[in-house]
Amino acid sequence: MPTLDELIADSWFPFAGDITVKPFDPPVIPEPDRGGLDPATCWSCQRPDADYVWTDANWRLNGMLPTQLRGIVLLETRNHHDSFADMRPDLLAEIGPMIARVEKALLGLGDIARVHVNRWGDGGAHFHLWFMPRPLGMLQLRGSMLPMWLDLMPDVSPDDAAAALRGIASTLAADGGTAHA
Repeated sequence: MPTLDELIADSWFPFAGDITVKPFDPPVIPEPDRGGLDPATCWSCQRPDADYVWTDANWRLNGMLPTQLRGIVLLETRNHHDSFADMRPDLLAEIGPMIARVEKALLGLGDIARVHVNRWGDGGAHFHLWFMPRPLGMLQLRGSMLPMWLDLMPDVSPDDAAAALRGIASTLAADGGTAHA
């Protein structure tokens, strides 16, 4: 594990200068409910397909706008699932090929070096995977620092962001499902 000084010196780390690490807060038990625990009030479950970039019988792809990188999307289950642990076996069998389809669509945008796939489930209780395309040549955005850099980057123009989502939707729809972007 790198020291704080080594981390700050690394070109991937988005901050320079004197940094103080915060102490851990005391544990909060029981933890507060996450948004959308109940499917009846879940914001993802309530959204119509037209609000998504692409949909099929089991999956929906949500485009992030505004965005700091062309093509940041979230893959969600159509039906309410909280985690891998409560998915039906058929969805679990589909998720690997679905991840590969989304990655291929993002790489098809051009000038994308890598696609980062992330699972955080602390905000909303509806299952979702983040896809973050790292632009070609942007080496400082490699690895786990990319989400931190996003908070510091300017937004992509709305036209460029929308064009990327249309391209992703079109690529996915070519192999099934419906493009909505």
